[in-house]
Amino acid sequence: MVKSFQGVRVVEPKKSPLDQILVKDHMSTSLITFRPDDSIDQVLEVLTKKKISGAPVLDESGDLVGIISEVDCLKEIIKGKYTNTPKFPGKVSEHMTKNVITMSPDLSLFDAAQKFLELKIRRFPVMKDGRLVGQISLSDIIRAFPKLKQTTW
Repeated sequence: MVKSFQGVRVVEPKKSPLDQILVKDHMSTSLITFRPDDSIDQVLEVLTKKKISGAPVLDESGDLVGIISEVDCLKEIIKGKYTNTPKFPGKVSEHMTKNVITMSPDLSLFDAAQKFLELKIRRFPVMKDGRLVGQISLSDIIRAFPKLKQTTW
């Protein structure tokens, strides 16, 4: 009779290839950012020029303090209509979304897609160790899926 002295083996569960499709592989890392004291005029100019619909807002130390979007800018545009001013001097800090929901770069793209559906948000800042490392948008998610091979689906 042969006895084994290897003990009990723990078999690691195999990870699905789908679990390996991560936010960090599809997020944007060259971000346009704004400061809380930037004017809405500046934001509108940059959003239009860069053909983007929003961006993170960072304070002087580079910490994420909000998100500004085209929809947020509309508030200042409407205010300008009522005051008959052609310029939009309002500050980003007055109109930005302050309670920002973020994602981890290690989140599965499928879990990220679920968050987009549940929360109906067009972009999420991606944070690692309390620092902004990127942003993932609904468009990034949509562009990623046709590239997946049938074997990884």
